Amino acid sequence: MKYCNKCKHTFEDTQEFCSCCKSKKLLLTITDNNTPVYLTSADGFERERIQTALSDNGIPNDSVIKEEDIMPESVKGYSSSWRDILVPYSAYDKAYDICVGIGAIKLDGETEIIDEPQEEFEPMSPAKRTTVKILSAILFVIVAALIIFGTDAITGFIKGLFK
Repeated sequence: MKYCNKCKHTFEDTQEFCSCCKSKKLLLTITDNNTPVYLTSADGFERERIQTALSDNGIPNDSVIKEEDIMPESVKGYSSSWRDILVPYSAYDKAYDICVGIGAIKLDGETEIIDEPQEEFEPMSPAKRTTVKILSAILFVIVAALIIFGTDAITGFIKGLFK
């Protein structure tokens, strides 16, 4: 197995150059099982979720910044920078299976399952849309007036108890 020293992606032994980062350097052969290799990319909460799952299963991992975020972590309270998650080559297969298991890596042909059915709305004509907007505005004014008059009536009743 070979890997790119720049982006850490792994390749078959037949490939000579990296197709991910377009590096002109020859790919290196993995000789040490502790060589860090690319597993996946993620940001923010998803990255933390993946790294926690890997750590919980005893797989050492690290992340390196792929794309720097415009707003720093100290302002937002969390890091949303895209990071490449790296694992030792010896643990790559187990780490890959864990990521597939938690849904962080989708297999070919696998689609995302959506729990809630999507509502489909029929398109409204401009006249119907205008009518709905006018009725909504009138209803809002009526509800606001009822709240104000109701509050005034309750306040008057309470004041009347103390006369």
